[in-house]
Amino acid sequence: MSGTGEKEREERRSSERVSVEMWVEESRNRETYFQRCKNLSVGGLFLDRTIPHPVGTIVSLRFSLPSDDTVIETKGEIVNAPEGTGLGMGIKFIGLVAEARDKIEAFVSRETPSPGAKS
Repeated sequence: MSGTGEKEREERRSSERVSVEMWVEESRNRETYFQRCKNLSVGGLFLDRTIPHPVGTIVSLRFSLPSDDTVIETKGEIVNAPEGTGLGMGIKFIGLVAEARDKIEAFVSRETPSPGAKS
């Protein structure tokens, strides 16, 4: 693996992520899709069971966190998509406002199992 690839992987995983089930409205070029989110971090999210857009594609995202009616709207960049017939895509948030970031950070913190906790 190249050094650049390792660095990108570390950056993608630098934020704590949690499993979550929520719907995300994803829009691009006047097309809107309702996607299922599999996991979430302060840095982005993963949309499960969807035909991915090409890496580098910019999309608009709109969602509410579980147990919070506040709508979060931001842009995202597709940074990860399986090759071939794989489904799903990883999206990095772009320009997430501080208030939304704080809400996501608090949610992730609440949902992250504490060390030593049994599941």
